[in-house]
Amino acid sequence: MTDVDTTEQRDDGQAADPAARRREQHGWYFYDFACSVYSTSVVTVFLGPYLTAIAKAAADRDGFVHPLGIPVRAGSLFAYSVSFSIVVAVLAMPLVGAAADRTGRKKPLLAASAYVGAAATTGMFFLDGHRYLLGAFLLIVANASLSVSMVLYNAYLPQIAEPDERDTVSSRGWAFGYTSGALVLVLNLVLFSGHDSFGLSQGMAVRICLASAGLWWGAFTLVPLRRLRDRRTERADGGHGEGAVGSGWKQLAATLRDMRRHPLTLSFLLAYLIYNDGIQTVISQASVYGSEELGLDQTTLITAVLLVQILAVAGALAMGRLARSYGAKRTILGSLGVWTTILAAGYFLPSGAPVAFFCLAAAIGLVLGGSQALSRSLFSHLVPRGKEAEYFSAYEMSDRGLSWLGPLVFGLAYQLTGSYRDAIISLVIFFAVGSVLLARVPVRRAVAEAGNPVPARI
Repeated sequence: MTDVDTTEQRDDGQAADPAARRREQHGWYFYDFACSVYSTSVVTVFLGPYLTAIAKAAADRDGFVHPLGIPVRAGSLFAYSVSFSIVVAVLAMPLVGAAADRTGRKKPLLAASAYVGAAATTGMFFLDGHRYLLGAFLLIVANASLSVSMVLYNAYLPQIAEPDERDTVSSRGWAFGYTSGALVLVLNLVLFSGHDSFGLSQGMAVRICLASAGLWWGAFTLVPLRRLRDRRTERADGGHGEGAVGSGWKQLAATLRDMRRHPLTLSFLLAYLIYNDGIQTVISQASVYGSEELGLDQTTLITAVLLVQILAVAGALAMGRLARSYGAKRTILGSLGVWTTILAAGYFLPSGAPVAFFCLAAAIGLVLGGSQALSRSLFSHLVPRGKEAEYFSAYEMSDRGLSWLGPLVFGLAYQLTGSYRDAIISLVIFFAVGSVLLARVPVRRAVAEAGNPVPARI
């Protein structure tokens, strides 16, 4: 038996029935709803400070731990682990993307990567004492699995949404994700703040919050797995989605050679790689910056991230509407200007000032979801038909897979200077350079050269 969809389809692989397409879109939203809790509760809030505390407890008198005999400052372990997880993802994502396009079976691969990541996250319940190596390992597995699953998830967008509705559909997906992140963070805040009344230690409360993110991820992944449908799409170059996957490295080389035929798509990816590197590093290191440099307690950090989640829902939807009036490219460029201002302000934030930190969190929330959602929908127009997963693997390498440089620079800056303020200000360059490169991409011509219909406004 096969689960490749037999619903009547158009030549571009989309379902001909609008109701069937809407059903898939609603199912698609729920993977953001499922996995965003990991990004919010685990990466952004709890794991950075908690893993750093475990590493510091295991450190020598000079503040270093020694994984595999390598001296690493305890405060840099989390950033380095995030960076290494991305290297692992780089090796896996192009291979999975090529396999998905050639077989037409994205859904089994999505299920496998999602549940490996969910299991690793649930296993974080066992982090205690000096188990910093276990924490780093589980973080690497979960982060790499999330990246692989997002390749497959994003590759559905061109198949479930018309060109003129992709900004809206992509923005709604991000809004679903931020809604779930806010909901679970409220529950986390209740548990963490009242851990004494529940008879729990602070460490046990954190471990429960970490594990619950894995359980949530696994449970709600069932919705997209039921509603999304695999299909074999005729490739724009006349090829097809069937055949042996062959050697992994050969497939990677073939994907890179094919992308050279679309230089404007590559130009967008380069711009996105750079500015999104800054976004991802801010997301992953914000809680460490708040706790270690600004001296804010965990309750303040959770409240700030909850504020980000709530405002990000409205921000993603609002920027989706702005894109309909001004185009996705101009809207993204505006958001990058806001990001640059946020980082400059963050450098000067006074220590022990939660109100100022909340104001900065509110600004981040307003641009976070929209800048990512519109980047995803804009790229979907630049992908040749039938190569969605293959090209979205390259996109995801830019989104998470090649975003190793930001955490590495952040970690090195702290290791060399001992100051998180120096580390945070270094990220401004990613937004400045990314903006310049994006401004130079002629997106309408890029869409046409990819062989896709050009929307009225992009």
